[in-house]
Formats: sequence, C-alpha cells, structure tokens
Amino acid sequence: MTSVTKLKKPTKTAAATPRPVVGETPPRQDGEPAPMALDLAPGELSPAMRAYFDKCREKIGFVPHVLTSYAHDNTKLEAFAAFYNDLMLGPSGLSKLEREMIAVAVSSENHCFYCLAAHGAAVRQLSGDPVLGELVAMNWRAADLSLRHRAMLGFAAKVTRHSHEIGETDRDNLRGAGFAERDIWDIAAVASFFNMSNRMASAVDMRPNREYHAQAR
Repeated sequence: MTSVTKLKKPTKTAAATPRPVVGETPPRQDGEPAPMALDLAPGELSPAMRAYFDKCREKIGFVPHVLTSYAHDNTKLEAFAAFYNDLMLGPSGLSKLEREMIAVAVSSENHCFYCLAAHGAAVRQLSGDPVLGELVAMNWRAADLSLRHRAMLGFAAKVTRHSHEIGETDRDNLRGAGFAERDIWDIAAVASFFNMSNRMASAVDMRPNREYHAQAR
C-alpha cells in the first residue's frame, strides 16, 4: 500500500499592513505630489510652450500639473492649452467667474480632485468670496445664487449627468434667464470641456499643485 505524504500547511507570516490604531491621525496629505500616476518623460517643447511655462511661473509662481502632464507630447499640449485659453479667457457673454463656476460645478458632479482644487481656487480669487468657492465645489444648489446662475449651473450639471435628455425646454430655460444663443453655446462648451478634462485627470490620477489649496482662503 502506497503511503501518502501529507503536505505541510504554509507558515503564517506577519501581516504586511499595520494593525488599526484607535484614534490614529491620518498621514499628512500636503506634500508636493507627482503630477500624475503615469511615468511619461517630458518631450521637447516648442518655443511657444516654453514661453507659456515661463509666463505661468512669472504670473502664478508655478506651472500647473495639468500642463506638465501634457508636456510629454508638445502637439497635444499646444492643442489643450489653445482650447482651454480660448474657452476660459477668450471673448464671451459669460464672465471669467461664471466660466470658472461651471468648471467647478461640473468637477463636483464628477468628483475630480484636480479640477476642484485648481478651479475652486479660481472661483475664490475671482469672486473674493471663499464661501462661494466652497459652496460651488460641494453643492452649488445650497448657495444663494441668482436665477441666471442657477439656470447656468443646472444646465451644466445636466450636460454632465444626462446630456442625452437635454431638449429645447432646457435651452429655453437658459433664454428665460437672459442668456443669448452664443452664451448657451459657451455654457455647453465649458461644461463639455471639463467633463473631458475631469475624466482624463481621474484616469491618470492627476494631482493638483499644493499651492492651490491655500489660495484665496
């Protein structure tokens, strides 16, 4: 009769993760983060993009991580920067603050850490009201906003969550709040851009520069 060799059970090793500690303090989160999770080497920047980076350092003291993240491909960086600057800084019936409010409201719906930090700071700076910045980031519906701004942000939220359900009633609601046809285009364009940008930032774990957290507080 053949004997059967019993296999030894594997020896238990100490758990790799530390044991929970009651009342423990979370680690600090305010170190300088890597721009994103992907390890992409910077590419060769065009003279225009090098000048753009220098202008960022001169005006705000740093280059936003969204730009350094795109810097592995100069063509994509130039396209992103041109579209962003035209959309957010170019001529429009929407003020710069209103465009930033749309950016933050959309980013709130998408839980985008990068854009909430960066554009939340912009809302605080442009409005001079840190509480408004927090409200738009957390829940714009709880803010004391005008009919115009409620219609604007409500439309942007619907673009984000249920764009296929938008109809003429939604556009008429914006017209009734005083927005012209070009304004409606711009609201839709800003909301759509930040839906793309939010998803890209989340997909590559883009992290905001730590300077944003303390701005206009």
